[in-house]
This record gives sequence, C-alpha cells and structure tokens, in this order.
Amino acid sequence: QDADGKCICTVVAPAQNMCNRDPRSKQLRQLMEKVQNITQSMEVLDLRTYRDLQYVRNMESLMKVVDGRSDGSVSELKDKVTQLLPLLPVLEQYKADARMIVQLKEEVRNLTLVLMAIQEEMGAYDYEELRQRVLLLEGRLQSCMQKLGCGKLTGVSNPITIRASGSRFGSWMTDTMIPSSDSRVWSMDGYYKGRRVLEYRSLSDFIKGQNFVQHLLPHPWAGTGHVVYNGSLYYNKYQSNIIIKYHFRSRSVLVQRSLGGAGYNNTFPYSWGGSSDIDLMADESGLWAVYTTIPNAGNIVISRLEPQSLEVLRSWDTGFPKRSAGEAFMICGTLYVTNSHLAGAKIYFAYYTNSSTYEYTDIPFHNQYSHISMLDYNPRERVLYTWNNGHQVLYNITLFHVINTSGD
Repeated sequence: QDADGKCICTVVAPAQNMCNRDPRSKQLRQLMEKVQNITQSMEVLDLRTYRDLQYVRNMESLMKVVDGRSDGSVSELKDKVTQLLPLLPVLEQYKADARMIVQLKEEVRNLTLVLMAIQEEMGAYDYEELRQRVLLLEGRLQSCMQKLGCGKLTGVSNPITIRASGSRFGSWMTDTMIPSSDSRVWSMDGYYKGRRVLEYRSLSDFIKGQNFVQHLLPHPWAGTGHVVYNGSLYYNKYQSNIIIKYHFRSRSVLVQRSLGGAGYNNTFPYSWGGSSDIDLMADESGLWAVYTTIPNAGNIVISRLEPQSLEVLRSWDTGFPKRSAGEAFMICGTLYVTNSHLAGAKIYFAYYTNSSTYEYTDIPFHNQYSHISMLDYNPRERVLYTWNNGHQVLYNITLFHVINTSGD
C-alpha cells in the first residue's frame, strides 16, 4: 500500500528482445533462417565452382601459350586451339561469375551480422528494409546458380561407401529441391510391396543408424525409383502405373495420378528387373518420370511432371530400349543411361530434352559391389546416390559448364 492506503501492484516484464511472442521477434527468426539457407546454398555453389574455375584458368593459359608458338611441331594443335579461341570471352564471363560469388558471400556475411545485432537490440533497424535485402540476395543467388549450375556430364568419381545396410535391393535419398536446408535422409529397403520408410535427421545419423522415425505408407511401393522433392515422396504404387505424392510432415497422400499407358509389374523394367518399370527423378529443371509404353515399343520415354498435380507437361521418346538399360538418371534436362547394372557398367547413352537429340557416350564408373538397383542424381548436392548390393554409395560428378553470357 502507498501512503493513501491504495494497493500498488508491481509487474516485472521481460525485456522486449526476450519475448518470443513479439511478432517482430518471429519475423526476425524467419529472416535469420532465410539467411542461413542462403549461406548453405553459397557453400554448395562455392564447392561446385572452385574446381571448375581452376580448370578454366589453366585452360586459358594453355590456349594463350599455344597460340603464341610458331614452330611446325605444334601447327596442327594450333589449328585446333584456334577453333577454341571464341571461348575466351566465355571464360572471362566465368571468372566474372566467380567474383560475383565472392561478393555475394560478403553481402550474406554482412547481413548476418546486422541480424545478429538486431537480436541484441530489437527495433534498431527497419524490418521491411532487411526483408527486401534478403529477397534481393535470394534472387541474385538463384540467378548465379542457374548460370553456373548446369552442364554436360564428363566424369564420375570413385565410389564413396556411406553405409552397408538393408537387403540387396533398395533406395536412399535426400531432398532434391534447390535450395533447401533440409538435411534429412530417407531409406526404403526392398522393391516389392514395401511400406516402411525410415527418416533420419541427418547423414551422420543415417551412417550411425540412429535418431530416425518411421513412416508407414498407406499404399505399398513397387521398384526403387522413388524421389523426395520439396518435402514429399513421389513413388510408384504397387501393381499399377499410379504415381503417389506422400507428404512427410502431414503423413498424408496429397495426390495420386495414373501415368497414362506406362508399363508396370515388370512389363518394361531395367535390366535387373525388380518392378523398375517407372523411375521417378528430379534435376535442376524439376520432376521427371522415366518409363515406357507398348506404343513406344519398349523404348524409354521421358516425361516432365508438374509436381503439384502430377500432370504430364511434355514427353520425349528416346528410342533406347529400356530392358537394355541398367539404370538412368537426369542431369540438367539430359537423361543418362547405363548399359548394365553389373560390374563393368558405364554411362553409355545420353538424351538431351532441350534439343530432342541423343548421343552414345563412354563414361566409366566403378561398380564396386557389382549390383546396382538404384541410381539417382541429387542436384542440390551434385552427387549420384546408389544402392549397390546392400551398400549405400555416393559418386561425385564432373560437369562441363555451358555458360549463358546473355541477359544478366
């Protein structure tokens, strides 16, 4: 009570920057998460371009040195290099793009410092201005990744064995959506009537076989051609040509749709069998289905799918017999096909959807455990995921970049 006998109530409220219910605090956390996603994407992009930039610098020096020599012993080589001289401006553009990556990294670092300072003193900066800066950085990063991210497959590394688990056949994967900070790993053992999907928090947990949850799918799967794209699992329903989109967080089927005319139940599998009639995959361009139909005489068909409705947007007939293929994967709109699933396999055929043309290739890769039942590309990490005779294996890849120098 005070001197006049009135009751006085004193309330000690938390500081503004400690109140989680402050809407600005929530907005700030969302901004921080976006910047962290950008930072992770920058790290991936930096790793992608470092090796390629070194190659570009070495090639540029070699071209200039050879062009300056005049003795007859290199005249034939000079003629060939002369044909490559128009590439010099492209190489200069590549170096400029690499400098832009360095600048973007510095801007992201500065923005992170600003956001951390705001956590100390809420309200010192204008939220809308910071949000616009984050959006601008996201746009520039996407533009940079689109320019530098794609190319033609020229090599596959030696295998990197991550784990030995499960049966002889199966599939494992991470989210293929670009960009994504999702580090979860999914594993689906077997190819016949399976329903159990194991979800691990990270690759480290997958390696140790710990910290996982189980999803029991409402419909069983067929084959091993599953893909996770933007938080959902796309898979072929057992004994049908129906594609199902299953959302992990809601644990529900969002959509299912028949892939018209597609063979199923070992009608047109890969050479190893295993109900691998329909192979779903994703690359930098989006979501794809690889399959065949009776009208296509058993040749591989590629269809671009709309991720929300599973509607077929466009299809291509490659002319390559699916039963002669060991496995297949998409990179930058190009389908690459192996000639076998056994030891001695190589990447033998490539079909380019952007030009509707194909070529035969000769890209070797080491099939360490002699029986591949799943081979998929992850554009976010630029690696090939394989399930090889009960082993989960990764391959790094090398792409020859075709750089678009117009527009920006």
